Parts: sequence; C-alpha cells; structure tokens
Amino acid sequence: MMIRKEDGQSLVEFALVLPVLLMLVVGILDFGRILTTHLQMEMISQESVRMGGLGRGDEAIRSYAIDRFDGDTTDFEVTVTPTEGSRKTGDYVTVTLTYKESFFDVLGDASIPYTLQSQSTIRVE
Repeated sequence: MMIRKEDGQSLVEFALVLPVLLMLVVGILDFGRILTTHLQMEMISQESVRMGGLGRGDEAIRSYAIDRFDGDTTDFEVTVTPTEGSRKTGDYVTVTLTYKESFFDVLGDASIPYTLQSQSTIRVE
C-alpha cells in the first residue's frame, strides 16, 4: 500500500487565496480613504458657503476651501455661483467642491477613476 504525501497542499491553497484576500483588504482600506475625503469635503463646503452667505468674496471662499482641504490641491476645484458681483441680499449662493480620485490606487494605471463632489447652498444675508 502506497502512502501519499500532502505536505504542500495547504501552501498551494494559500497561494491561490492570498491575492483575493489582499485585494479585499486593499479595497476596504481604499474605500475608507475615499469616504473620509468625501466627508471632509462635505464639511469644507458647508463652512465655505457660510462665508458666502455672510458676504465674503469668491477669492476668500476659494482660498478658505483650498487651505482646509487635506489632499492634492491640483485636482481640487472650488466653484462659487453666482459670482461675487451678481450676488445680493436674499439670493442663494452655492459652493461646489470637486476632487478627482482613483479607487484601487495600488493598481497604478489599472485603478478606477472616481470624482468626488460636494455642494452646499445658503441664502445671502
């Protein structure tokens, strides 16, 4: 009777499952990073639009938002509508923040592009 050795079986199974487990962990961490950035943008847009509601200018609102953002500001856009010259008391001012991000960043060129956007509106006092 011949006895079969199965010493390497668990190692082969682990090698097959490891990439899936790593992608799952990286996906969870990356999703948390993107969610944190989105929540940060929500707070910044609310604070920035409040400045516009109090009569501050477009440049002050933009610089406030950019200074508060904790990321790469080259892909961070701040849009204020209507523009400073056409706002008057009783109108609504809207601040829109846009940030280009990528999901599964560890994949390099194969990462998934994603755009985060946050918008807040308030009445000018």
